[in-house]
Amino acid sequence: MTQDTSKAASLGRVLVIAGSDSGGGAGIQADIKSIMAQGAYATTAITALTAQNTRGVDDVLDVPPNFVARQIHAIMSDIGTDIVKTGMLHRRQIIETVAQHFDTKQAPPLIVDPVMVATSGDQLLEDKAIDVVMQLLVASAYLVTPNLPEASLMTRRDVETLDDMKRAADTIMNKGAHAALIKGGHGQERVVYDLLAQPSGFEVFEHERLISKNTHGTGCTLASALAGQLAVQKNQMRDTQKAGELDLLTATHKALDYVHQAIATAPSNIGSGHGPLNHLSLPRQE
Repeated sequence: MTQDTSKAASLGRVLVIAGSDSGGGAGIQADIKSIMAQGAYATTAITALTAQNTRGVDDVLDVPPNFVARQIHAIMSDIGTDIVKTGMLHRRQIIETVAQHFDTKQAPPLIVDPVMVATSGDQLLEDKAIDVVMQLLVASAYLVTPNLPEASLMTRRDVETLDDMKRAADTIMNKGAHAALIKGGHGQERVVYDLLAQPSGFEVFEHERLISKNTHGTGCTLASALAGQLAVQKNQMRDTQKAGELDLLTATHKALDYVHQAIATAPSNIGSGHGPLNHLSLPRQE
């Protein structure tokens, strides 16, 4: 019996290089759920293991850089990828390992979620490693997605207002990134402002701020949803054999809408601390 492939579907692919969250709300676990919810396929290279739950992180076990490299090679030599998305890289050696694999013009688009400051406000990356991120990853990134505290660390100036966000985006793009999405979730206004900067200009997205304890992993979820949306676009181009530019504006709109719904419909019974989002929430169909 032969397999009928006449209706077989192909999938866009995202390789995520990030840390594991044993609680399932952030990190690799959130990345996989978010990417698959967009209709793309997720592969991973894990940079660190964490023992954590909704109340916090108990311990971290680093993955050796050479084994991170082995994971990347295993994926790229067989499955391949349309988009690369980075999360928690944790150490300079890991950052250098990632940069060595994806610093060529032939490399797939790189989305850098800097993961420097957690939702709790804790700094997750050493100061000396921030400059390495700027020099080795931001310089070759298609998109960089810092939250407000991360944008402040990356630009060495306060980032609070919309004008601050625009200046931060300009600084990041001047460092070499094609585009920047400054995430406004750490602000205090009743409306959350997210700013997308591209060579063509700025676009501001507005969402009502949702009061919820289920905000763990919002940054990972958003960046991965965006990666998934872009991978879907690349796959559609491949299927139709049509070349073109990625539509970052549409992908951002859909990813932000997905995260907003994921917070609004978050489960109430997962842990006693900062709970996860509802990653099964579907993006709005236009």
